[in-house]
Amino acid sequence: MKVVIQRVSKASVTIDEVKVASISKGLLILLGIINEDTLEDIKWLTNKIVNLRVFNDENDIMNNSLLDVSGDAVVVSQFTLHASTKKGNRPSYIKAAKPDVAVPLYESFVKQLEVDLGKKIQTGQFGADMKVELLNDGPVTIIIDSKNKV
Repeated sequence: MKVVIQRVSKASVTIDEVKVASISKGLLILLGIINEDTLEDIKWLTNKIVNLRVFNDENDIMNNSLLDVSGDAVVVSQFTLHASTKKGNRPSYIKAAKPDVAVPLYESFVKQLEVDLGKKIQTGQFGADMKVELLNDGPVTIIIDSKNKV
């Protein structure tokens, strides 16, 4: 399971000209899933995300977590995170899980993140053509792969 996390001042997701998610201070989380991902990956990753110290403290040092700042989160499925660009110029997405595997894991990820953060998580819609807008704060962008824990 791979995520790209962006610290944002605001972020939103629009589908067919309808805004389906909108947050202010928090994290935009782009989530990519492969067939080998498990509930263990979800639990490790959501715990890492909510405790990641990427928000500034009173001394302007990144020392606070999403929990510390009572921030929000929006999760967007993104199979393209597992693109392979080794051959040619057209990315291959063969490593990305198909919907029958990815959707239940995506939903479990969102539910676990809600438990870990203690609040409702906004989302895009799995498989939809989404327009994602954000104001990256910092900018701070971090990539985490649950298969690279060590």
